[in-house]
Amino acid sequence: MNLLTVKDLHASYGAIKVLHGVNVEVSKGGATAVLGANGAGKTTLLRAICGMITRSGTIELDGQPIDKLDTAEIARRGVAHVPQGRGTFTTLTAEENLRLGAYTRRKSPKLQQDFELVYSYFPRLYERRNQQAGTLSGGEQQMLAVGRALMLEPKLLVLDEPSFGLAPRIVQEIFGIMRKINREQHVSVLVVEQNANLALDFADRACVLETGVVVTSGSPEDMRQNEDVRRAYLGY
Repeated sequence: MNLLTVKDLHASYGAIKVLHGVNVEVSKGGATAVLGANGAGKTTLLRAICGMITRSGTIELDGQPIDKLDTAEIARRGVAHVPQGRGTFTTLTAEENLRLGAYTRRKSPKLQQDFELVYSYFPRLYERRNQQAGTLSGGEQQMLAVGRALMLEPKLLVLDEPSFGLAPRIVQEIFGIMRKINREQHVSVLVVEQNANLALDFADRACVLETGVVVTSGSPEDMRQNEDVRRAYLGY
């Protein structure tokens, strides 16, 4: 059963049309990877799902339409967006950033429990909880961005290029933690990722976006057996 269903999604920036009838699904408790070259429309897809740009089509979360809702209401429904570049508030401490992630549920009795959960996944954030976010390393800032998204208590985690600019060892660590979050907390994941091999290792479903159109989709095994995908994205 799907948590997220996107059908015939069109999106544009003013007169510039970027997405042309995109269909994407994320199963409950599952992970879907979106592959594609720069300029294919991957970031636009995530922004459209989160209500950040003009779009048309059908977007359903847990069977309920969200395509007419604004960004804040979509977040309240349980969609947490981790943008490319992490979007941390650099002058605030790590813990203040986490607290902002829980703003819509700041009176929740579970809040302290959720802080402890985030710190259990990212012990380095606990060590640096009183440190200004702008002084953290790139990997720590990415951990903070994911942690802040978790404080929303999301149903769906939407990540844009989480490996961007990070050392391979840090990337493996972050994806390992994301895998634990996906499996242990049953948080569904939609991830845009340039590192196709990494994305296919992580996801249970994948699609390839080219010039605003999904050209192929299926299981990671399907992607690895597709000659065009292998040549263009997997390097063999």
